[in-house]
Amino acid sequence: MRFGFLIVTSLCVALAGPAISQGANIAFGNIKQDTSAPVEVSADNMDINQNTGTAVLTGNVLIGQGAMRISARTVSIVYNSDRSQISQLNASGGVTLVSGDDAAEAATAEYNVDSGLILLSGNVLLVQGQAAITADRMRVDTSAGTARMEGRVKTVLDVKN
Repeated sequence: MRFGFLIVTSLCVALAGPAISQGANIAFGNIKQDTSAPVEVSADNMDINQNTGTAVLTGNVLIGQGAMRISARTVSIVYNSDRSQISQLNASGGVTLVSGDDAAEAATAEYNVDSGLILLSGNVLLVQGQAAITADRMRVDTSAGTARMEGRVKTVLDVKN
């Protein structure tokens, strides 16, 4: 009986490999994010360009919205057409995204505030408790509290009971 369990478990892990390498959907964050919540920003420096409707934050940048936090070396803020609200945040340099107990690191992140979608790119590492998953990209839907890992997804599956 134990031998049969090992064969079935090994087969499941072997078959999961190709599916994982193509993309994996996972939960992200403990709660759904309210994309209409105020965006709090802190940084060492801020340069504002009134002509283009953009601002660039540099040095120890921390962005907060509800329970979600994004930190990076540089963040560009893009405002909507009438410059009344933030439309998008583009982060680069040691990007960390934290929501609840989940944390992800990447080279860059693009956060569309209107849709609540975040695209992390470049050596993405997602840590959820004891589990770690790496991929080329991670798409986070903050409204749904879900994420999709894409592009050479790797993890270790524990097959112990």
